[in-house]
Amino acid sequence: MTTKRTTTARKPAVATAKKPKAVKAAKSAKPTSARAKGGRRKVALITGVTGQDGAYLSELLLSKGYEVHGIKRRSSLFNTDRIDHLYHDMHEKGRPFHLHYGDLTDSVNCLRLVKEIQPDEIYNLAAMSHVAVSFEMPEYTANADGIGTLRFLEAIRILGMEKKTRFYQASTSELYGGVLPRAQNEETPFYPKSPYGVAKLYGFWITKNYRESYNMFACNGILFNHESPLRGETFVTRKITRAVAKIKLGLQDVLYLGNLDAKRDWGHAKDYVEGMWRMLQAKKPDDFVLATGKTYTVRHFIDLAFSEVGVKLEWKGKGVKEKGIDKKTGKVMVAIDPRYYRPAEVDHLEGDPSKAKRVLGWKHTYDLKALVKEMVQSDLELFKRDVYLKKGGHKILHEQE
Repeated sequence: MTTKRTTTARKPAVATAKKPKAVKAAKSAKPTSARAKGGRRKVALITGVTGQDGAYLSELLLSKGYEVHGIKRRSSLFNTDRIDHLYHDMHEKGRPFHLHYGDLTDSVNCLRLVKEIQPDEIYNLAAMSHVAVSFEMPEYTANADGIGTLRFLEAIRILGMEKKTRFYQASTSELYGGVLPRAQNEETPFYPKSPYGVAKLYGFWITKNYRESYNMFACNGILFNHESPLRGETFVTRKITRAVAKIKLGLQDVLYLGNLDAKRDWGHAKDYVEGMWRMLQAKKPDDFVLATGKTYTVRHFIDLAFSEVGVKLEWKGKGVKEKGIDKKTGKVMVAIDPRYYRPAEVDHLEGDPSKAKRVLGWKHTYDLKALVKEMVQSDLELFKRDVYLKKGGHKILHEQE
């Protein structure tokens, strides 16, 4: 059943900031099939629809004429901020966007939803995706991220939908974990270093196993870090851009982080959901790395973010004593808090997207500077309301994690 929301359509949350100029993509032949056999509208089922990727993927599929069904978890608070602008009145006939309650840990519900919706494509994006939290919740992470994948594959098999339904599994660069510091591709051996990575490793292999055992059209997308203004507030990139905006507006004094030397390959989520879709339009199922092919330290990301608000940082000290200091004022802007170190650090992640470029015609369009600019500008707009509240004598919330 659909959720009982009657919210009218409104502008996307990302519309607050002017989109920076992106890197021009290489020309390639784009897949155009948005209709199933018989000419009917394609039906897609998205788990994790309320997350960053789910929101962007929903927008993409709706723009291509799909009927989109999303699964969201029950919450005592509304958790649909990222997709509220996609809502239609539930009484409107022929509306293309539907929400259903569900959870990857509930096999009966997963089976029921697949049977009722009869999707042409399933995008399994839902996960307990916070690496640090997975060390505190390893059992739930394994259940949701690992066995949750199996539940949907089994639903397809049990219902005899192997020839009808194509399946996308959201894999992750965390599968590589402790491999040597070089570009990682589809042939690089895995070495996950977190409960999240280990759970996702099971999801990867069970997807590959069902593809080979039951002739399913099932793909693994090994996506490297991808960010946007819709990124969750507790992920390091969004934590940085939120803090930079709040410091600029006088709402925060210092940004506390952990390992600044960690290197990541960062892209924009909009580019990566396009890659997901392309995988399921291919002639045959396969596994693909999506990445930019460039890696930067967390420290460099911080430098770019502060430069967007006119602050140039000077780094002093080493290890836990390292600090980022405003070169102009001498004020400490960034400091280290050991609590943010992981039990097992992943030092270097860098993807090689050559196969996706060659087979799918996919290429990232945002460079890191454009991505950071969009995120900082969006957070500046977001926190202007707190400035107004503070000036009016009202208390404002200080979310910290």
